[in-house]
Amino acid sequence: MSTGLDHQPRVLSIQIHVVSGYIGNKAAVFPMQLLGFDVDIINSIQRCNPKHYKVCNGQVLNGDDLKCLYDGIKENDINRYSHVLTGCVNSISFLREVIRVVKDIQEANPNVVYLCDPLLGDHGIFYVLKELIPIYRDEVIPLADIVTPNQFEAELLTGIKITIEEEALKAMQILHDKGVKTVILTSYETEGKQDTLTLIATQVKDGKKTGFKFEYPKLNMRFKGTGDVLSALLLVWTHRHPDNLQLACEKVLSTMQGILQRTYSQAQSGAGGTPPPAECELRIVGSKVDIENPPEPVNIKGAVLSF
Repeated sequence: MSTGLDHQPRVLSIQIHVVSGYIGNKAAVFPMQLLGFDVDIINSIQRCNPKHYKVCNGQVLNGDDLKCLYDGIKENDINRYSHVLTGCVNSISFLREVIRVVKDIQEANPNVVYLCDPLLGDHGIFYVLKELIPIYRDEVIPLADIVTPNQFEAELLTGIKITIEEEALKAMQILHDKGVKTVILTSYETEGKQDTLTLIATQVKDGKKTGFKFEYPKLNMRFKGTGDVLSALLLVWTHRHPDNLQLACEKVLSTMQGILQRTYSQAQSGAGGTPPPAECELRIVGSKVDIENPPEPVNIKGAVLSF
């Protein structure tokens, strides 16, 4: 039976789902599909909307739920994927089942690329159970080809406090030492640069380590789902430019700038000058042009790292 693997990339995306709003699969799937990737979707959590709303009802799925869905896919012989993408999980049994699923897909296709976004939290705030940290660190991360932690997550996974570039690179090397080929620290705040964020990407290929860093402006607005979109775009552009990590990251950041600037400029402030939750939702559909054709990078400063 044909799975489409020979004709176009096919992704299994396992993340949170919201009925209204743009985080998890709602944020990641549309950009991947728009860029020509066939995406199969499994929800790890289902909620009516993201948690920053007044009410947030829903369910956290468990390992049996994932096993039921994946085993059905496997029995139908349609578990042949070019990529696996995992994001927010908030169940120990579900995460352990993710490990089984990833290993099974890797066995079916040794060339599959697994991008793990180890979504634990941000800015010192946990989004998921702390008990998931050692499972990610010791069991999930070693299976991944690409990992995309933010500053807080990289600190939790490595025990390294990140305040300067040297510390960031030390933490990233710990992740490389677990077998990860490409590590992308999606954002960290450098001391003394309040309005700037830095992305660092390092890659080990044929025994040689290369890397790049990019500084980009920080907007005065707390966005939700940015990491989910960024990881999905990284999956696409690292596939399209497998030998040019710098170019892939530039395309991702320029797309993200377009989405965030559009969201920021269209958000209407409510009482007290703060936009209500619905106004902070990413304008992903409205950014179709930027997703399909990333604009030339603006206000992004790139530099090659030497090792």
